[in-house]
Amino acid sequence: MRKNWKGAAAVFAAFATVVLLAGCSSPSPSTKPAAEEPTGPKGPIIVGSKIDTEGELLATIIQQTLESKGFTVTDKSQTGTTDVVRKALLAGDVDIYPEYTGSGLIFFEGDPAATPEVFKDPEQGYQTVKKLDLEKNQIVWLTPAKANNTWLIAVKKDFAEKNGLMNMTDFAKYVNDGKTVKLAASDEFFNNADAFPAFSKTYGINLKDNQKVIFSGGNTAQTEKAVADGTEGVNFGMAYGTDGALADLGLAVLEDDKGAQLVYWPVPTIRKSVLEKYPEIEADLAPVFQALTIEKLQELNARIQVNGESAEKVASDFLTSGGFVQ
Repeated sequence: MRKNWKGAAAVFAAFATVVLLAGCSSPSPSTKPAAEEPTGPKGPIIVGSKIDTEGELLATIIQQTLESKGFTVTDKSQTGTTDVVRKALLAGDVDIYPEYTGSGLIFFEGDPAATPEVFKDPEQGYQTVKKLDLEKNQIVWLTPAKANNTWLIAVKKDFAEKNGLMNMTDFAKYVNDGKTVKLAASDEFFNNADAFPAFSKTYGINLKDNQKVIFSGGNTAQTEKAVADGTEGVNFGMAYGTDGALADLGLAVLEDDKGAQLVYWPVPTIRKSVLEKYPEIEADLAPVFQALTIEKLQELNARIQVNGESAEKVASDFLTSGGFVQ
């Protein structure tokens, strides 16, 4: 709540008059409390995000939480792909955005502490990326949501049953047997070392260009819909572990039975200079992200992807029902 400084000034003036009169009638010095220093508005805090459904949802949750704590927030959600929003954070064009622990393998490629094995362990991956980013980039990783939003490949349930596809080992055999494959995914999925290349290396899968359908951005709502509808002959598609539309679209995900993928906990990442100025942000966001279980994120994402609700409405309902905002 903003203070009524006009009213406070009137009270102070009246108090000063009383003290002045008392000083005239008494030789003893008077004392008066120091005037309260105005704190002023907090912010603005610039909130960014990736361009997928969950990125926008998490950024909106951050934004509404901070606004409820008296911050002025500049909304720059849907900033761009991982590379774009990360560069914006490092450049100071964005103050905070939700990132994933597994991305540390890409951010710190070549660092002996950042190995795939490290990022396949959720807590170890979190602690490692938190330490490295603070030391090297002055970026702070706050309290995570312990919900693994890892890369997966989705397929229609009936198609999977017909072709005996339950896991990625089955998929590799299907591909290597020369059967028809059209995999819809983002350019990031096909090229980031922690995404399809990790599947390719672990399972011995190689796809030709004509077996790939590339979508701009990383929105799995598009790739999953393409699988469900068979758009352009698509029969497989990129998915995330916390997607809410899978069941509604009649899709199943192929189990990563050899553990190719990393663990991706969502975490607010913030510039150290901003957190030093407003240290309360850490405590403001911690209980909110702790409440975002994988089941809760699937539920919230489904409301956006399946029901067509806005991220603003879904975030508001989550924060209100959880008692995080009034």
